[in-house]
Amino acid sequence: MTAQVREALGDPGDAAAAVIYVPHTSAGVVIQEHADPAVGRDIEMALERIVDEAWPWEHIEEGDVNPWSHVRASLTATSVVIPIEGGKLALGTWQGIFFCEFDGPRTRRVLVRTLA
Repeated sequence: MTAQVREALGDPGDAAAAVIYVPHTSAGVVIQEHADPAVGRDIEMALERIVDEAWPWEHIEEGDVNPWSHVRASLTATSVVIPIEGGKLALGTWQGIFFCEFDGPRTRRVLVRTLA
């Protein structure tokens, strides 16, 4: 979602940083290598192995069986802060911003704001 964040920021002016925030309990955001699409698949596979859907979960709501999604989201982040240098996100050469959906597809919001 790096391109979408850049688009949402537009011209950040003199901002010092950008905050990317995911206001959901079963989704997250991470910064990771974006050059090889296999990295995202590897992260997804690892989280599925670390947090197994077959466990005897206690958080079961009728019509919305997703307890593993909350745990997977807790292993990522709800927000990231990225410095802005020269009007651009100061991401490393190989870094990209990833939205992590653990209970979807669903309609989600991602808030992007600048900090002075």
